[in-house]
Amino acid sequence: MKVLVIGNGGREHALAWKLAQSPRVQMVFVAPGNGGTARDPALRNVPITDLAALADFAQAEKIALTVVGPEAPLAAGVVDLFRSRGLRIFGPTQAAAQLESSKAFAKEFMGRHGIPTAAHATFEDAGQAHAYVDVQGAPIVIKADGLAAGKGVVVAMTLQEAHAAIDQTLPPGQQGGRVVIEEFMQGEEASFIVASDGRHVVALATSQDHKRLNDGDQGPNTGGMGAYSPAPVVTPEVHARAMRDIIAPTIAGMAEEGHPFTGFLYAGLMIDDQGQPKTVEFNARLGDPEAQVLLMRLKSDLVDLLWHATEGTLDQVDLQWDRQVALGVVMAAQGYPVQPRKGDPISGLPSSSKSAPQSSSAYGEVQVFHAGTQTGPQGEVLTSGGRVLCVTALGDSVRMAQQRAYEALEPIQFAGAQWRRDIGHRAVKPR
Repeated sequence: MKVLVIGNGGREHALAWKLAQSPRVQMVFVAPGNGGTARDPALRNVPITDLAALADFAQAEKIALTVVGPEAPLAAGVVDLFRSRGLRIFGPTQAAAQLESSKAFAKEFMGRHGIPTAAHATFEDAGQAHAYVDVQGAPIVIKADGLAAGKGVVVAMTLQEAHAAIDQTLPPGQQGGRVVIEEFMQGEEASFIVASDGRHVVALATSQDHKRLNDGDQGPNTGGMGAYSPAPVVTPEVHARAMRDIIAPTIAGMAEEGHPFTGFLYAGLMIDDQGQPKTVEFNARLGDPEAQVLLMRLKSDLVDLLWHATEGTLDQVDLQWDRQVALGVVMAAQGYPVQPRKGDPISGLPSSSKSAPQSSSAYGEVQVFHAGTQTGPQGEVLTSGGRVLCVTALGDSVRMAQQRAYEALEPIQFAGAQWRRDIGHRAVKPR
């Protein structure tokens, strides 16, 4: 069969790489793809981003299955469009994707269905938001209501930071904006991701990402500077609570409200010292860079999972996972996350580009997933976005996966490259 992956980031490279390993797949198209997907002979980039044109392409090429990677096309209704054309597509409808595309909707939904989350208030008026913050005090969390590519959140440790975040989210004279202000939750974060067919769910392996730019979880929030799987903080008890108190009522509530959720549902968890999880946020898709580490560990055929999900038969799926730990380190461009520089040549990339783990005696199993890259005029690979690469490795322990990933990263160079040197630190320190 032919498969189409929509998107151009590291998550989409990982999805395409894994889908291409299925014996059922003849070709994986990636629209529009990136410099990494262009290097893999099992993948083919398609320079299309318009949703109607993508549906036309899927019909003309007789695409058997389409997978949506990023949030923007989901929020724009790509699933509704493809389904109206009779095309098989995995992802939530525009209405269901509101769990991510509107933080205000998600908070109100959680309130209606008793799903544990932070206390919060939503404002369209900046003056009221400022007054609320003055009463609540700091630390406090300020979130832009709409899509913000994982960067629309400010954890304000002072009132000055909180007021500045409100001014940035609701600038004077701007109409129609909304800001969600939440209590600051103490605990450890983890990523809890499931696949859903609207009724049944299959939990993926646990993972944890690192949102802050700098070592020690310092600096501004980013889309994610690295991840690892499994996440020790998600104990069997925490897992059971997350499924019972967060995932199950979310899937049931969306169906009850007439918007069955099909696709990957990502619940960002804050787990307190009593092991009680609360919902930080929902994403209507795989996380990035969580996708890279999860798909490195997935031993099952990804096509089978997605096919059952689009058939409504996920209750027949039992996923198999590699017992090794996967850990990925993001290499970001100079200036990320504020103003990333683009167009710098990248050297030292592995020569192999086939859709299988790249193995060497030095690194063990390592895969370099491309995110913000493009092919230059001479066939070279250039930076083209904030998060450029995710160097991902398997190992028998977090320390071993960490060591392999950082060893594999060493020869890769581009001007101004920045990366954290402590990915996985929470799992290697004494707990």
